[in-house]
Amino acid sequence: MNSKRLSTGLAAMCILWVVCSVKAQDGMLTPNEELGRSIFFDEDLSINANQSCAACHASEVGWTGPIETINAHGAVYEGSILGRFGNRKPPSAAYATPSPIFHWSKKGLFIGGNFWDGRATGEKLGNPAADQAQGPFLNPAEQALPDSACVVYLVCTASYSVSFEDVWGDGACDIAWPLDVDAVCAMEGGMVELSDADRAKSDMAYDQIALSIAAYEASPEVNAFTSKYDYALKDMVKLTKQERRGFALFHGKGQCFRCHPVSGAQPLFTDFSYDNLGIPKNPENPVYDVDPDFVDVGLGGFLMNVGYAPEVYEPELGKLKVPTLRNVDKRPYDGFVKAFGHNGYFKSLEEIVHFYNTRDVLPVCEDVSEPEPSVNCWPEPEFADNINIDELGDLGLTADEEAALVAFLKTLSDGHVPGGGE
Repeated sequence: MNSKRLSTGLAAMCILWVVCSVKAQDGMLTPNEELGRSIFFDEDLSINANQSCAACHASEVGWTGPIETINAHGAVYEGSILGRFGNRKPPSAAYATPSPIFHWSKKGLFIGGNFWDGRATGEKLGNPAADQAQGPFLNPAEQALPDSACVVYLVCTASYSVSFEDVWGDGACDIAWPLDVDAVCAMEGGMVELSDADRAKSDMAYDQIALSIAAYEASPEVNAFTSKYDYALKDMVKLTKQERRGFALFHGKGQCFRCHPVSGAQPLFTDFSYDNLGIPKNPENPVYDVDPDFVDVGLGGFLMNVGYAPEVYEPELGKLKVPTLRNVDKRPYDGFVKAFGHNGYFKSLEEIVHFYNTRDVLPVCEDVSEPEPSVNCWPEPEFADNINIDELGDLGLTADEEAALVAFLKTLSDGHVPGGGE
């Protein structure tokens, strides 16, 4: 058994639910955030030691899917096990941590949680981002480890710059691991044999691992607030005439602000609600190789599965979480293909903005003799009920106004350098 642990000699130790306040060695992250960073980028935390959280949530593309060839087609990422896929495009891991615990609001809307369907409610750990962090490790279509104890074992024996015990206390990893733990954790269906006391300790450590990941995802490295728009708010740069026009349209004719509000010194550009936008199926989604009849029913499906009554879940069928617009256009180079929408149907900002504008204006492609999607028609929606027809679909924007909106959205990418010639 690998028992290597790298101690940094940090004096600060954290107990459960408390975030370290002592800064890490790089001067940027706390020890808890630094631990979360190491876990986030660790490929060993998968059944074939080939996939980390960052495989689907990379910084250079705004903490979402970084592989252009995948984005250009099905947009769903392959898991640690060859041939295993989920059914949705990876959401951004950035600006997700402010999402509140899933709840029914005074406005009569479900709000908060994480994942596209809200199933990481935050009720377990008091933090939706932490609840979400526990999902991929054990998902057979993602990192596919067979037992949460495998995650704990691999984290406790890793050589991170800040160790698990540096953050969560001496003895946090004192678990009697069986001799076959490596073999068990490398096979599907494996279960690590632990005493009741060690299993309880492992379960606690698994929760702490998730909290450390969430701490990193809430750090300035992930939620950077360094876009051109942020610097414009500080009067450090000026938006162009076209960008300012786009901002005015965002607040007016485009109605974008209704779901992506702009308020406060650091607006998040999401209200954490759920909507069915009428997005078409992505025909290249690999889910159709397994289930040709698959329909993503989103939030309503989650509510149905956890036992809500039909009168509650039926109005929510087809609704997916409203994403932040921060980093919506962040990419490593011009021309890099990103995917947009929960299933990645759209391949450019221009296309999805045009869809918002003309969804209810152009005919359905299935009714057109020579269909050209986005030119003379749009495909029928993946789920045809509960579609938002009040805030999009027939906005009446001109081509120049669509371009101005896109120009504004491009100002929301982190990493802008003030004085860089713009």
